[in-house]
Parts: sequence; structure tokens; C-alpha cells
Amino acid sequence: MTPAAHKMFILILIVLIGACLLDVLINWLNVRQLTARLPSEFEGYYDAARYQTAQDYLRANTWFAMVKTVVFTALVVAFIMAGGFALMDQAARHFQAGAIATGLIFAALLMVPIFFIQLPFAVYETFVIEERYGFNRMTVGTFVLDMLKSVALVGVLGALALALVLWFFEKAGAWAWVYAWLGLFGFQLFLVFIAPVAIMPLFNKFVPLPPGELRQSIETYARAQDFKMQGVYAMDGSKRSSKANAMFTGFGRFRRIVLYDTLIQKHTVPELVSVLAHEIGHYQRRHILKFLLISLVSSGLMFFILSLMIRVPALFQAFGVAKPSVYAGIVFFGLLYTPINTTLSVFGNWMSRRFEYEADAFAVTTGNQPETMIAALKKLSVDNLSNLTPHPLKVFFDYSHPPVLQRIEAIRRLP
Repeated sequence: MTPAAHKMFILILIVLIGACLLDVLINWLNVRQLTARLPSEFEGYYDAARYQTAQDYLRANTWFAMVKTVVFTALVVAFIMAGGFALMDQAARHFQAGAIATGLIFAALLMVPIFFIQLPFAVYETFVIEERYGFNRMTVGTFVLDMLKSVALVGVLGALALALVLWFFEKAGAWAWVYAWLGLFGFQLFLVFIAPVAIMPLFNKFVPLPPGELRQSIETYARAQDFKMQGVYAMDGSKRSSKANAMFTGFGRFRRIVLYDTLIQKHTVPELVSVLAHEIGHYQRRHILKFLLISLVSSGLMFFILSLMIRVPALFQAFGVAKPSVYAGIVFFGLLYTPINTTLSVFGNWMSRRFEYEADAFAVTTGNQPETMIAALKKLSVDNLSNLTPHPLKVFFDYSHPPVLQRIEAIRRLP
């Protein structure tokens, strides 16, 4: 190993182990932040036993996540030190296919062990943790079918995306990173459009909301905000979990409002309208467009740095790979990109939290029912056993939404 490769190898270890230690520290501080004292804002919503259950749920999930992070980091480091990437590269090149086909084979050889490593963690999370705390409603059959569908989708769509990127890097010369960046972004936009009609129905049933008070109230509010949509749908979320949620899918006149059936069961009509008003607020305040622009810029930065890194021989030597290639460079760059990705993620989460406050304000000012919105937030927090008092460092790094107590406080401050 050359001196440059040795330095790169040390840098890789520092990045991987440092990211692991930071994640463990954040989660450990978050658990230590827990207190048995129920915030006064939630009196009447939580009893002592239920609040203790919420804290136990957080501890279980946190320790599970910490173990998972440590195990994965240890396996990746061991794989690198054992020359695993070199063996995978040699196996992919053994087929003597073209550059794109070799890249796809290399990716498949990596994804197979990753899948089998992740599988027991997914099983434990679903059938032990989520089951223990009353959330899981998924049968073994549904779990297996979901897994098979996900593998098929990731395999097909991932292969198309990787092939697109590799093709540009093989054919487009010095400006390949620009074409790959814009091509992949266009592919992602295409998926956003087709997901509601071609992908999401593979996993859930979407049924138009029947005529009645709820549908009429939602449509009346949407018309008042000049919000065009294709329709209002109920989704069978209870097929997998008792947790509740709501969302929008699609763009323009193809937008759909989607309510989990668990949300409909647990909330009043005014509360549901408040939840949807919040989601409409994201569109009316152009948060979706802003996030698309942020994503475009950040992915452009990623591809530019990638174009520089794949020209550095020491990067490949550090992983024990003799012949540089774009496909291996993408994987290696992904591991080294962690600090930059963390920084961008922190910025993205900060922007997201700001947008959540703005959407709350939109919902309250257009609906003029602040207490209804607050009641909806409280019910969602209790039903999902959300952490009411997260550590500030956890919020800073990981929270795309402000903690519920801060959201409630901000709503109460609105004129």
C-alpha cells in the first residue's frame, strides 16, 4: 500500500468509526434525557402507565438502533480490512462483461449480503419491539411479501439508476457528472409522478373516501384555499401498524390526499381537517419546490465531488482494489461522503423544522382552530408513543419535525 493509500485508509476508518461513535453518543444522550415527570401540557392525554410505556418504547428502539449501528460499522470495517471489496470486484470482472454490466454485477454482489444482514434486524424490530408495544399488525405472510416486492423494486429501479449513471460516466467525458446528476434527478422526479399509481398500490389499498362529513369538510377547506387535487383517499395502514399518519402524493392536479385508516378511526373531523390543512400548507408555502431545489443542489455537489474522487488511485488502493472503476468508486465515495452528507442532512432538517412551523401556522390561521390543531398533535404523539422531551443534540442532527411541545408553544404564540 502506497503512503497516499495508507492515509486514505486511515481517513476511511476515521470517517466510519467517527460516524458510528457520534450516532451512539446522540442516542445515549437522548435516552438520558428521559424523565418520569409528565409535561403539564399532556396531562389528561397520558396516564402514568401509558407515559412509562412511551419511555420504555423509546429505550427499546434506541438501544436497538445503537446495536444495529455498531454491528454494521464493525462488519463494514472488517469487510474492508479482509479485502472483501477486492474479492467482489474480481468476482464481478470474472464475467468479462461490459463496464455497465460489470458495475451492476458488483452492486448485486454487495446487496445480497447486506440484505441478509439487515433481515434479522427487520424481523426483530417488527415482530419483537413493535409487537411488544402494540403497534405491529403485520403477519409473517405480509412481511415476506413486502420484502419480496421491495427487493424486486430496489433491484429494478436501482439497476436502472446505476446503469444510467455508469452510462454517462462511460460516454460523456469530463462533463459526465453533470449529465449523470441531471439524468438521475429527472429519473427521481419521474418516480415521484408514477409512485402513486404504479408503486404505492403494490403495498397498500387506496379507496376514495366515501361521501360524508369528513370528505365534505376536506373538500370545502381545499376549495377555500384554491388547492386542486385528484381526490381524497383512505389507505389501509392498519394492515401493518396501528400508528397513524396522513400524506400527499403526486403533483399538480394529480395530487391526492391520503389518510391512514388508523388516523380516521382516532380523530374527530375538525382534527383531521387540521392535519390536512398542515399538509396543504406545505404546498401553499412552496416547501415541496424548495426541497426539490435543495435536493438538486446537494446532489449536484455530490456528483461533482464524486467526479474528482474516482480519479484518485489511492482511494481504490485503500480498499484493496487494483483496477479503478466508476462503479467501485461510487461505493467507496459513498462511505467517505458521510461527513458531507451529515452536514447537508443537518441543514436539511433545520429547513424542514422551519417549514413545519410555517405549515402549522398556515393550518391554524386558515382554519382558525388552534386548539383543534393542538389536540390533533397531542393525540398523534400519544398514539405513536412519541418522545416528548428529546435531547437538543438529537433534534439538531435527526429531527425533521420540531418536538411536539415546541410546535404547541409556537401555535399558542400565533396572533
